[in-house]
Amino acid sequence: MKALFGRKFTNFEELREATENAKKRGVRGSDYTVIREVELSDYEFQKFCKDFLEDQPWIEKTDGGSNEAGELRCIRVKNVETDERILVNTEAYEYPRYTAIEE
Repeated sequence: MKALFGRKFTNFEELREATENAKKRGVRGSDYTVIREVELSDYEFQKFCKDFLEDQPWIEKTDGGSNEAGELRCIRVKNVETDERILVNTEAYEYPRYTAIEE
C-alpha cells in the first residue's frame, strides 16, 4: 500500500490540497503498514482534523518510524460515521508529525 505523506500539516484542508497537488505532479506515495487503528466519532474526527499539531492521547512516542522492510509504521485514524481515514506517522512525537489521506 502507498500513501502521500506530508510533514507538519496544520489541518485536513492543507493535507487535502497538498495531496491533490502532489497527484497532479505525478508524485508517488510511500509504502506503509498500519500498526494500530483508532476509531473516532464524527465530532472527534473533525476536531482532530482541525489541528494536526495538537498532541493526542492515543499517540505514543514509540509509534511511527519505519519497519525492517522500509515501510512507514502508521496509525490509521478512522471516522466511524463517514469511513474517512487519515494515516499518522509520529516519528517519536506525540502529535501527527506526518499525515496522509488513506484512499
